[in-house]
Amino acid sequence: MNARCVMVLGTTSGAGKSWLATALCRWHARKGLRVAPFKAQNMSNNARVVAGGEIGSAQYFQALAAGANPDVRMNPLLLKPERDTHSQVVLMGKVSESLSALPWRGRSEKVWPQISQALDELRAENDVVVIEGAGSPTEINLMGSDIVNLRVARHADARCLLVTDIDRGGAFAHLYGTWALLPEEDRMRLAGFVLNKFRGDAALLAPAPQMLQDMTGIPTVATLPMWWQHGLPEEDGLFDDRSSPTQSLPAGARREVVAVVVYPRISNLDEFQPLKNIPDVRLRWVRSAADLADADTLILPGSKHTSSDLQWLRAQGIDQAIAAHAARGGRVLGVCGGLQMLGEALIDPHGVDGNGPGLGLLPVVTRFERDKTVQHRSASFGALRGPWSALSGIAVQGYEIHHGQTLEHTAMAAAGTHAHAVMEDGLAWQNDEGNVLGIYLHGLFEDAAALHALFGATTPTLDSVFDGLADYIDQHFDTGVLRSLALQAP
Repeated sequence: MNARCVMVLGTTSGAGKSWLATALCRWHARKGLRVAPFKAQNMSNNARVVAGGEIGSAQYFQALAAGANPDVRMNPLLLKPERDTHSQVVLMGKVSESLSALPWRGRSEKVWPQISQALDELRAENDVVVIEGAGSPTEINLMGSDIVNLRVARHADARCLLVTDIDRGGAFAHLYGTWALLPEEDRMRLAGFVLNKFRGDAALLAPAPQMLQDMTGIPTVATLPMWWQHGLPEEDGLFDDRSSPTQSLPAGARREVVAVVVYPRISNLDEFQPLKNIPDVRLRWVRSAADLADADTLILPGSKHTSSDLQWLRAQGIDQAIAAHAARGGRVLGVCGGLQMLGEALIDPHGVDGNGPGLGLLPVVTRFERDKTVQHRSASFGALRGPWSALSGIAVQGYEIHHGQTLEHTAMAAAGTHAHAVMEDGLAWQNDEGNVLGIYLHGLFEDAAALHALFGATTPTLDSVFDGLADYIDQHFDTGVLRSLALQAP
């Protein structure tokens, strides 16, 4: 095994592990090294199609940052929550019904052989493997069945950074408490503490970093200032209006309001990041009917459990607000599960998702199949009408992850109400009026041609975003720390 392993642990979820791991992937790749990311287990409904199946979006972007081809070994176990007490288990890119049925603690020993083998293979093929932990490594109720934090660090003999979100408050207590709960052998792996999302004068932190080092022996190696607009999709689908651009507009101009409905089982939220980077677009996350009042475009995103998210929409009264928006001629887009919701009905003969009526804004019906469609896809729009006509003839690239198959409602078609297939193989449908569009293809706003057609805009390339992340940590880490992690002997 040739690769040195660098691991990013966090004091909590949302501390900045994914962001920092992505930056480390690009930093080491720019040194001419072969780099691969790794996260043993990810719990997220943000997933991407890669060689061999699907993985969490964070590892997909980390692979691109590393200049590597994303594959399932980089995130061998993906848990996709469907309910508060149940997740679909994806092992090495494929859904495992048997593992999905097991109790959570019962899975660890069954999946560890595949996890360790995937990590060993990546180490054999690369110079550096950048590993991301999950949550906290010292959740003492979980340490006995751990397969993502300390067990991985030991197997990989990783040098570790421990990052905390100082904006939450209590950062030094989080760092000290995490260190105190670590077994002695794992404390020895810590190369440094990282304070993330700091606002203000870093000199005001003194003497706390030195006091913490005196107590633990671990230096604070970086204080990373708050950076809202780095351009990377927020880790684990977290979102915040403050991460949208703040450029001023000409007098009398207004931003176009694009509202994305945030239901409980929302999936693939990261595909809307490009909209956050357009100065004259205001991206709004919607959880109530009132939030839709002045929206120009309404988006129903993907869902890991379409039928239950539809029930949630109705319970909030958002279904009526969507109908009113469409009746006024407002632009509506449904992506994957959102497309399914826009139809007349959900039919589920295999118990995959659930039966129920749809929103009735597209005369289509969705039938859920046992087999899951997981694939990259390129397709072209046909002739579209109304407010989506700018997409006519545009060729787009994206990916599919869905169980449902959607067809025109035959009885409604016979009565004269038609759904218009505007992309091959039932990938996209439009209503007669032209303001409602549904598409199975994820990644529409990540496609430069589609983004320009709809908004006349371009956004930073992913390569420029990754380079910006690498430059940022190069600027804010103590001199020599990054190089010592993998380029020099401990």
